[in-house]
Amino acid sequence: MTFLQAIILGIVQGLTEFIPVSSSGHLVLVPHFLGWQFAKEQAFIFDVLVQWGTLFAVFIYFRKDLIAITKAFLQGVIQRDPFAEPDSRMGWYLILATLPAVVFGLLGKDLIEHAFASAKMTGYFLFLTAILLVIAETAGRRTRRMEEITWLDSLLIGFSQVLALLPGVSRSGATIAGGMTRHLDRSAAARFSFLMSVPVMLGAGLLALKDLAELPGLDDFLLPLLAGFLAALVSGYIAIRWLIAYLSKHSLYLFAVYCTVLGLIVILSA
Repeated sequence: MTFLQAIILGIVQGLTEFIPVSSSGHLVLVPHFLGWQFAKEQAFIFDVLVQWGTLFAVFIYFRKDLIAITKAFLQGVIQRDPFAEPDSRMGWYLILATLPAVVFGLLGKDLIEHAFASAKMTGYFLFLTAILLVIAETAGRRTRRMEEITWLDSLLIGFSQVLALLPGVSRSGATIAGGMTRHLDRSAAARFSFLMSVPVMLGAGLLALKDLAELPGLDDFLLPLLAGFLAALVSGYIAIRWLIAYLSKHSLYLFAVYCTVLGLIVILSA
């Protein structure tokens, strides 16, 4: 992987991690259409670790929320009253929302890695993203705010995140759709989606560090990885700001159309 390739893929990761069009799908498709060939192990590790760039984008954008949630969470544990404050409850809800993806991710690691090697499979899963977005717009009443999220909402949104383990299924799209089918408004669903990305991306990155340490030619890979990380951080921050503003006034149908058209192109060309 060259320095330029890493920057391009980092930008793609940053933009598509939060815009609901599937970052994992685009990280499969961009090399496919450009004719780039990477070792499967190297590509998978890069895809996971470059997500830490978008993770840092979440840290920066939601720093006040995350600090408040962390403080209240720890205070609630220390005082043995973990659900007393709204921010403390939100911390537990984010943990609960993460558990389904962690369990399924560990159990299906080999299957997931195999799916990432198939561009055609990505095309079909892009259709699933489009379907989820349409269901969210048609089934959700969009009457509830972030403060009204319950433990059941968190768990169900967490199960929707399991679908995003597959390339072509957008993590933000699946979780925003999950929130909207629980009748959250678009902005609330997006904010919760972005906050719940923190533990899952952090965990996936930590697991990938072991594989990174065992990767042959690691020294040559570190500079492209750093370039991809920085590109993902900057583009991810821009994407968060843009999408939250966009969803306050617009629907998800545009992204559903994009996923459908891209899925057709991929399937017909694969």
